[in-house]
Order: sequence, then C-alpha cells, then structure tokens
Amino acid sequence: MRRLHKSIESLVNSYSLYGLVNHSGGANLPSRESIAAILRRLDELIFPGFREDEDLDHDNLYLITAEKVYHIARDLVREVEKSIAFSFRNSNGDFSCGHEGCHAVAELIVDDFFDEVPKIRRVLDLDMQAAFQGDPAAKSTAEVILSYPGFQAITVHRLAHFFWTRQVPLIPRMMSELIHGRTGIDIHPGATIGESFFIDHGTGVVIGETTVIGKNVKLYQGVTLGALSVNKEEGNKKRHPTIEDEVTIYAGATILGGETTIGRGCTIGGNVWITTSVSPETLVYTRTGEQVIKVKESDA
Repeated sequence: MRRLHKSIESLVNSYSLYGLVNHSGGANLPSRESIAAILRRLDELIFPGFREDEDLDHDNLYLITAEKVYHIARDLVREVEKSIAFSFRNSNGDFSCGHEGCHAVAELIVDDFFDEVPKIRRVLDLDMQAAFQGDPAAKSTAEVILSYPGFQAITVHRLAHFFWTRQVPLIPRMMSELIHGRTGIDIHPGATIGESFFIDHGTGVVIGETTVIGKNVKLYQGVTLGALSVNKEEGNKKRHPTIEDEVTIYAGATILGGETTIGRGCTIGGNVWITTSVSPETLVYTRTGEQVIKVKESDA
C-alpha cells in the first residue's frame, strides 16, 4: 500500500498524456447506463404487456402510456442534448445548435422521434410476421417477440436508425452496441433496412454502415455485409453492398463492396464469397470447392 501514491501520480499523469477523460467541468457525455435504461423502457412502450412484471391494465392504457412517454422523453432529451453538445465542442465551429441552444434542438428531435414510433411499430409488425412465417420452429408471434435475438436486434436498429438520420452523435452507436452485446448481431445504425426483415438464429451477423437492404430479405447466422476496404479515407463513401427485395442469404456468406448489388429474388448459399454484383433471380452456391452461379431453374 505504500506505493499507491506513486501509482496514483502516474495514473493522473496519464490523463494529461493520453487524454481519454470525460471532463466533469464541461458538458458531460451521454451515459451508457441511461441509454440502456431508455432502451428497456422503449421496449416496454413498443411491446406493451410483453416486458413488464405486472399485468397490463387495459382500462388505463392511455394514462400508462402517457406516463411512460413523458418519462422516456425527459431522459432522452437530456442524453440527446449531451450528444449534440459533444458534437458542438468537437466541430471547430462547423456545427451549431442555433440561437435557441442544444436543449431546444434535443426537444425537437425527441418530439420527432415519438411522432415516428407508431410508424416504427407498423414496420416491426411486418418484421415479426416475417420471422413467424419464415421459421417453421416458431410456434407463435409472442415467441418471436419474447425470445428471437434477430427480432430484438432489428427492433433496436429501427430505433437507433432514427437518431442516425437526425445526425445525433454517439447515441445510435451506443444503442447498436448494447444490443450487439446481448445478441451477437452487429447492425450499424446507418444501415438502411426495408420492411419484413428476418435474421434467423443471428449470431455473428455483421451489417455495415452503408448497407442498403430491400423488403422481404432473410439472413442466417454468420452473414457479413461488409466493405472491401477499411481505409479511413473512404469513410464518406458507400462501402457496403446493396441487397434488393426477396433475397435469402444463408449461413456464413460474405458479401463485400459498395458497388456490389445482389439482385431481386437471389438465393446466396452458405459460405460463399461475393465481391461483384449478382443478377436478379440467381442462385449462388459452393460445390466441391468451387463457387457456382446460375439462374434459378424455375425462372430460366
């Protein structure tokens, strides 16, 4: 214990040398714990009666919902304001909250978010139906809501994506990484994903920032929709593939590149590696060590 004072001095010196300090004297950063709590309460709001310990009182549903919304909105405004202030501090004058301040901007964003929640619920209903219809093992839609990691991941993604489109820093990535840690499914909040999306099993799925996914797409575990290059200079380019409507991608497939498009109605077999576009209604699979590409027989 006699050496602790030297350790403390060395630790404090490292704060000056390497940074990595969230200064309490300035505007604070959003709290990981607060974002996790907000996500839990949003989950209750989006799926009433599925997450709470108590029975849902239908006679007082409006009052219960209003109370939840006001509490979540208050906490969200606080965290969004912190995020916007962070962006302002790190933008060298290129970003401004305007004359009304960051709090007013945060309130507008959160108001817009709650306007969007009913629309998000509509799309999630289609995602849930896709999971139920697409998995013979699913015995009920309630089972999908309560236990399917792919559905949990897409739920959080649709929430995080809203804040990404409003250019809120930090919070969307925090949301996506919280659910990534729980499910093993890594969806960047910038990815654009159409309705009726289903991830079966899900562990190891990676969907990059500039990925565009159409409607009625189904992925299995271990699928990577990634970039051909990880150069920092290409950060503002489309680096990830486009997956058109009605595509199924089986386990372990890797599809890379911002110019790569998987055409409508394709089936991509397990463990294939694709870096160029595939025409619509095409089947791609591996056979005895080689990759086979052919038009689906039913459409030939």
